[in-house]
Amino acid sequence: MSLNHIEEKILHPKSGFLGIVVQTLLLLVSIALIIVASVFQNGAIAITAGVVGTILLCLFCILFAGFKVVGPNEAVVLTLFGKYHGTIKDAGFYFLNPFVVSCRPKSKGGGVADEAENASKKTTAQTATRKISTKVETLNNQMQKVNDKLGNPIMIGSVVIWRVVNPTKAVLSIDNYFEFLSIQCDSTIRNTARLYPYDLIDDDPSNDDETTLRGSSQQIALKMQEELQTKVEDAGLEILEVRITNLSYAPEIAAAMLQRQQAVAIIAARQKIVEGAVSMVEMALDKLSEKQIVNLDEERKAAMVSNLLVILCGNRDAQPIVNSGSIY
Repeated sequence: MSLNHIEEKILHPKSGFLGIVVQTLLLLVSIALIIVASVFQNGAIAITAGVVGTILLCLFCILFAGFKVVGPNEAVVLTLFGKYHGTIKDAGFYFLNPFVVSCRPKSKGGGVADEAENASKKTTAQTATRKISTKVETLNNQMQKVNDKLGNPIMIGSVVIWRVVNPTKAVLSIDNYFEFLSIQCDSTIRNTARLYPYDLIDDDPSNDDETTLRGSSQQIALKMQEELQTKVEDAGLEILEVRITNLSYAPEIAAAMLQRQQAVAIIAARQKIVEGAVSMVEMALDKLSEKQIVNLDEERKAAMVSNLLVILCGNRDAQPIVNSGSIY
């Protein structure tokens, strides 16, 4: 995406305190001339003094609009008769051409997300000051439903840490850079989530290195940051960090996925139980044979193995049966 390129021009205007001195002199001179004109009510001196005093007083009123105050981490973009004049980034009190106008992005409602609506309200509140904040800000992208690589609906939310680095582009290239950032954030999250599965479905060990939304959230957040930075580069914005704050299956499949996870956990637990039971049976047979406690033929060994496995692998406690006769 390419926007109209506007080369930023940094202004270093004169101190506003010098302007105050000039303004004060103009005011004093204009008042003095008006007083002279009132004293000499008739004659050329009175007319000349009155005209000059009135002109200086009007000039004082016009120049008074040239004072600008820029706070820390703020910027002001100026236009002169509809053309870009320059940008002030340094904090201070300045005296400028009184005909320059400070620009702010237009305020629009109806954003695609709640954050866009809040951003529009913020823009409206800042329009009165006509200043652009260059502070680090946070965009909380609300939870949205997207499909992962496997087509499963998931819920994902993120937070974007950003700031304005080029106020000129942010104001003159974009109608509303708050809403623009929110829309691009939604698009980036959707595009990135479609490239990866939420989690591994099969248990194939060869897929252990596959990138997933759940297992590689930090890596995917970096990819989101790079893609989002590319989209907002021409808007004069810098993306400092993107974090995935919420990630889960959509409600319609959450129960089914929970059953799958429970099944996988049960199977893994059963495998461990069977492996341990086999080891214990093998150890029992070896000990009986080694110490010659009892000699068992193959049929008795099979029966003993069966009984031990039932006891060790069963979910319930064994019910012992006492055999008072011979095992043979």
